Amino acid sequence: MTRFYDLASLTKPLVTAPLALAFLDLDADRRWRLGFHDRDTPLTVRQLLSHSSGLPPWRPFTGDPVAQQLRREVMGHPLLRPATPGLATYSDLNYRLLAELLEAETGVPFGRIGAASGLSPAPWRTRPTEVPDGPDAVAWPLATEVPLPSRSPWLPHDANARAGMQGHAGFGATPAQLEAALGRWVACGWPQRMAVETASGEEGTRWGLGLQVAHTGPGRFGQLLSRIPPGMGTCVIADSTEPAPPPAPGLDAHPGAASDWWFHLGFTGPALFYRPSDRACLGLLLHRRGPDGLLLDAESLRARRWAALARFVGQSGG
Repeated sequence: MTRFYDLASLTKPLVTAPLALAFLDLDADRRWRLGFHDRDTPLTVRQLLSHSSGLPPWRPFTGDPVAQQLRREVMGHPLLRPATPGLATYSDLNYRLLAELLEAETGVPFGRIGAASGLSPAPWRTRPTEVPDGPDAVAWPLATEVPLPSRSPWLPHDANARAGMQGHAGFGATPAQLEAALGRWVACGWPQRMAVETASGEEGTRWGLGLQVAHTGPGRFGQLLSRIPPGMGTCVIADSTEPAPPPAPGLDAHPGAASDWWFHLGFTGPALFYRPSDRACLGLLLHRRGPDGLLLDAESLRARRWAALARFVGQSGG
């Protein structure tokens, strides 16, 4: 049976960012339109795309405006912390606001305009492998009294998206569907426009307009990807191996030099890598459900991604 994958946050670079680049002015001040009336500095699409808006990582999607939610006090949880001053802070809220702006600008529901990507908007006709709830379900009751939305096999696996939050997740694909979508994505020039260094972020990250730089320090994906020879084209790796792979190499505290690759990761396991110099594009599809049925922690998930990439690099002559 052909597997269907919840792409999670790959929705950001594959759907939301291209739509924003196509329809929105990158530098117009959107403070007032988005309800940030007490913000002292402009709020732009460029900031939202590069996670340099100063918004915190996450708030539960309850239907309330982001600006209104941010006025409320929340209990301690890593997802509920404030942004790091002066550094890009990866935030689902940036892309939630982009979806709002896109709907207002086009007059078309986000899922409908996003379907032009060739990916499948939720609710899906085919169930992806079920992934247990993650940190957002734990943080949810710490930030709102609204009950956590119930699970559904036809909706994405994070609490936000199954409540209806758009822009940051909500699309899925089969391997063949993703490969076709990536081919169109590259041919239209979207990743070339996104792989432009825009903001420095937390822990040495460097963000463009929807993608981040892959570094070459020990244990970083850029270390592996830099061995892939030119001319790879577009390729999708669908890894369905259940046994746990060996641990990935240890991560050095310093990310190391920038590679010539850019990337994005999805909560449920998938990953996306792009090299502007030859427009090489690699999609990685895997599930975050471990052999015992539990959610893989971040290090176990990195090991699975590393193992799949290492096999591919070896097969490609790197």
